[in-house]
Amino acid sequence: MVLEVLFTLLKVFVVGGAICTIAQLLINYTKITAGKILVIFLLAGVVLQSVGLYQYLVDFAGAGATVPICGFGYLLADGAIKGAKISLFKAVTGGISSAAMGITAAIVFGYIFALIFKSRSKRN
Repeated sequence: MVLEVLFTLLKVFVVGGAICTIAQLLINYTKITAGKILVIFLLAGVVLQSVGLYQYLVDFAGAGATVPICGFGYLLADGAIKGAKISLFKAVTGGISSAAMGITAAIVFGYIFALIFKSRSKRN
């Protein structure tokens, strides 16, 4: 039981760490901005799920694959694919409805932290 939990944690850490390592290498060794890297990873999650590959990574690593931004792309694509089986309207709204909880949490916690901390522009 304990060994199984430790193996699961190891898989999550290795996959999530590999995704973050790739992003850090792109930041360090290319001139691609962080915003563009986020978009690339989001679209990579969408494309990989649309061809059916990202689900294998999610099944293997769980949160290691769903927590990074490419996991959000996977979630959007998965909702749209499932919605497309029902109707055209669900194909359009399926991605947003499947990601609604995460989007809501980001907005609510962002608002709470904006109230708690004094926000200001970044100084160069």
